[in-house]
Amino acid sequence: MKINIIGGGPAGLYFAILAKKTNPAACIRVFERNPKGATYGFGVVLADQGLQHLKRADPESYRQIAAAMEMLGEQLITVPAGSIVIDSEAKAGSISRLRLLEILQRCCIELGVEMNFEHVVEALDDYLDADLVVGADGVNSLVRAGHEREFGTSAYMLTNRFAWYGVKRAFDRPALAFRSFRGGAFVGHYYRYQPDMSTFVAECDAATWSACGLDRMTDAERQDFVETVFAKDLGGYGLIANHSTWRRFPVVENARWTHGKIVLLGDAQRSVHFSIGSGTRLAMEDAIALRDALAAVGGDVPRMLALFEELRRPAVALLGDAAAKSFSWYEGFGEKLGLDPLAFAHDYMTRTGRMTDKRLRSRHPRFMSDYDARQHGAGASERLNGETL
Repeated sequence: MKINIIGGGPAGLYFAILAKKTNPAACIRVFERNPKGATYGFGVVLADQGLQHLKRADPESYRQIAAAMEMLGEQLITVPAGSIVIDSEAKAGSISRLRLLEILQRCCIELGVEMNFEHVVEALDDYLDADLVVGADGVNSLVRAGHEREFGTSAYMLTNRFAWYGVKRAFDRPALAFRSFRGGAFVGHYYRYQPDMSTFVAECDAATWSACGLDRMTDAERQDFVETVFAKDLGGYGLIANHSTWRRFPVVENARWTHGKIVLLGDAQRSVHFSIGSGTRLAMEDAIALRDALAAVGGDVPRMLALFEELRRPAVALLGDAAAKSFSWYEGFGEKLGLDPLAFAHDYMTRTGRMTDKRLRSRHPRFMSDYDARQHGAGASERLNGETL
């Protein structure tokens, strides 16, 4: 069996590993436009449930990934009225995107997968000599673009603006800092991903983008401005740029994930808003489902791709709905900045509709103890301490 994989991100690399282990005789080639050792972005998060899926799918690569992760627990949420720490019974892990790619690339090479770096795919027809063509080339997928009608592609842009930065500081806990500044509404999403580095995603709503003059600034000027907005959170550290362009988030969906011998994985298949922190997890779980279909039916590509959609669609639909409700909440977050920390945090954590108070009590018992006390008129505990946390 011959498999061509367009895109060397987590989805493409992980499927290459799993497919090669399932069918060692297969000829698998990965085509990646970036040089080896280069990536854009900083850290990515894999939640506890996602890590368990990786462990079951391929224990060997899981051990290497887990060993390189920073484990994250409780979360800090800051609003203009103060801050609150959200305890958590579950753990998530974060890892440098570059380190994750290095691990997956090494596993591919050791298994005999052919890796082609600095390889720009300009015409998909040149790669259709394979039995299976995997489009894992991201949200601006060339593979998808050539067959949007067949895939039933739809796309639109959200109104908020955001940019990804790094900061050479290891924050104690992941955090969300919602700030009012010069009449604008801002939020910083940040978390540690290695002992001396953290990711910092800055975001503002559409009204703020214009009112604060961000639309008239260069990206370097926007970076300076954001450092001022989040000076208290950054604690004297500056932001680090890596293709940190301010942009709007593209919501991409496809009615069908396969066309002939072509299948889409990860962001090429559908974009997942960063506010639910599941893009990398979903991409790698796509790879697991495609491998499971391959293992079930062998080289019968039409049956394999039909089974892949059958296996994978229910989970993607659930998280897709959650992502839509999450980004809709963020599109209007400026209207909520007057809430106190307890009320704001509860509104935030229930934004997708999937997290009920019952589930919150199981996953965040201390927070819900405070929240329930508030609901019944009692005072909140010392964990609610304004800006002293």
